[in-house]
Amino acid sequence: MNLALWIVAGLLAAAYLFGGGGKLIMPKEKIAAFGPSAKWVEDFSAGTVKAIGALEVLAAVGLILPAAVDIAPVLVPLAALGLVMIMVGAAITRIRRHEFKFMVVDLVYLALAGFVAWGRFGPESFIG
Repeated sequence: MNLALWIVAGLLAAAYLFGGGGKLIMPKEKIAAFGPSAKWVEDFSAGTVKAIGALEVLAAVGLILPAAVDIAPVLVPLAALGLVMIMVGAAITRIRRHEFKFMVVDLVYLALAGFVAWGRFGPESFIG
């Protein structure tokens, strides 16, 4: 179970580091040009898109770094819960925009982040 949690956390960290970093460095118009799955940025200001990117990068770091250096490992499940909240917002945005096909990926990310939060708060906690 511990190995599965590390693998899922690592994959999530890589995905959110890449995705959040892209939101931080690219203008929202360029993000929207990636295709129909990225049109959600049209509903938000450039500052909001950058803030979402910053939160994703922070969560990616929080999924790995605290446990890897054994400093405040309780931040790992908290980072995972943060990602769950981000993905709930993403799913709500998809529902509002009637983009149900793209929402499937958001729900997969939500489930994976929820798995890490559950596992690190519960049976494979770094504390105790």
